[in-house]
Amino acid sequence: MKKDKIKSYCKINLTLKINRKLKNGFHSISSLITFCKLHDEICISRINGTKDRIVFSGKFKKGIKKNENTVAKLLLLLRKKKFIKKQSFKINIKKNIPHGSGLGGGSSNAAVLLNYFNKKMKLKLKKNNIFKIARKIGFDVPISLEKRNTFLLRNKILRINKKFNLNLLIVYPNVICSTKKIYNKHKIESSPKNRYYFNLQNNKKLPSYLKNQKNDLQSTAINIYPKIGKIINFIKSQKGCFFSRITGSGSACIGIFSNKSNTIFAQKIIKSRYPKYWCVVSKTI
Repeated sequence: MKKDKIKSYCKINLTLKINRKLKNGFHSISSLITFCKLHDEICISRINGTKDRIVFSGKFKKGIKKNENTVAKLLLLLRKKKFIKKQSFKINIKKNIPHGSGLGGGSSNAAVLLNYFNKKMKLKLKKNNIFKIARKIGFDVPISLEKRNTFLLRNKILRINKKFNLNLLIVYPNVICSTKKIYNKHKIESSPKNRYYFNLQNNKKLPSYLKNQKNDLQSTAINIYPKIGKIINFIKSQKGCFFSRITGSGSACIGIFSNKSNTIFAQKIIKSRYPKYWCVVSKTI
């Protein structure tokens, strides 16, 4: 039986601003989001039978609930709406992106598979319908429908036709952050309006701009999980590092470096200092 292979890319929140809490319980968020070359590997094939087979493999397969993951939710929703009827699938997802890290692995899995089903099953879903389905699965799923740099401005998605070419070091300190807990503990502070828009034509100025921004959830995450603060400070101290912070609600910490060699050198030092932590060098797409 023919198998299709899909790459499911990792999301990075370069900045994150919590504006206010909405009536529906969610928050109004502004963020500059990019994607990097780190990805999960999805292998999908059509099978006979009445049930789908979703299998997680790889380093970060643990902790993913069998019937409550984003892929299972997507298939259930597509069948409920009768977009997919009789056909069943075997889906193997090799998890290279840590679960519960703020790197959007689960959201990306659902997003790329939604695009896959729309194309391969000829669902002929329009863009706004795809967006609505994605939104029902999770907040970050619509963002991951396109692997393009994105401004999220008070929850409105604005795509950017510009590559950033940033050298990334990603460190996962083996902590699964509770997004719900961090948002509940976070206190929204009134502050002057941030200048969300930036002239992105000059990549040389981008690191300086990003350095002066922040992730509003970082201090809350550090208070709950102190080891996050320690790794952020250690990444910052490495040669050629412009800045370091968490992505999303954590616990993955990112460092933006001046060049690839400095990034690789920092990775070696961090692996020596924190041998149990997962650490990878990557680059924005």
